Amino acid sequence: MSGFEARLAELGITLPDAPAPAANYVPWVKSGNLVFISGQIPMRDGGFITGKLGADMSVEDGAAAAKLCAISLLAQVKAACDGDLDRLRRVVKLTAFVNSTVDFGDQPKVVNGASDFLVEVLGEAGRHSRSAVSAASLPFGVAVEIEGIFEVA
Repeated sequence: MSGFEARLAELGITLPDAPAPAANYVPWVKSGNLVFISGQIPMRDGGFITGKLGADMSVEDGAAAAKLCAISLLAQVKAACDGDLDRLRRVVKLTAFVNSTVDFGDQPKVVNGASDFLVEVLGEAGRHSRSAVSAASLPFGVAVEIEGIFEVA
């Protein structure tokens, strides 16, 4: 084990198998040296992390859900790189959707759960551009959905 996976191990994190798509799409597409990862939703112990920010979920719980999305994003990158996460060169962009009430404005704080995690694991390669957008609802009632663009070797 080397590089990024060693760092994940130091943090006590094992990447799950890349989640299968839930509808008629593919989990990732490679184009040149970019990998476009479809939206990942937060799962733990086989269940979805559900809730609406500003109603029944705290910012901290939303950030924890966003971190789970980031873990799934890395699992998809690993799958796209034939099992070699060290081919990852950088996170280019995240687009995050936060299931939130109309008056909730802390979407960026929620998405920091993913962004902070990626920087913690990947260092400078984890720094990225980002959008954090409110959504009236998300599939299965999940709290967050995050898609990403990654540069790979």
